[in-house]
Amino acid sequence: MMRYVAWSLRAILFLLLLGFAIKNDGAVTVRFFLDTEWQVPLVVVMLVMFAGGVVLGATATVATLFSQRREIRRLKRASERTPVPREASTEIPDAF
Repeated sequence: MMRYVAWSLRAILFLLLLGFAIKNDGAVTVRFFLDTEWQVPLVVVMLVMFAGGVVLGATATVATLFSQRREIRRLKRASERTPVPREASTEIPDAF
């Protein structure tokens, strides 16, 4: 059942984005340095900017992930070198 709901939501999202792309097909001028210009549909510019954001976000996430893995590895090595203390006695001393 959840599979059908997920695919229905994906189809609705796809149709909404497709309609958005069709409505924003007007050409825009993207100006670069040295008087360079590029005329492309607005949806292409938005797609390129979105893809660039995804790449930057993924790069930041991967960098953090590698940093955390390195820290976990360091802590595991440190804990393996440290002797484990003996178990405390489970007997409860008489307080009376």
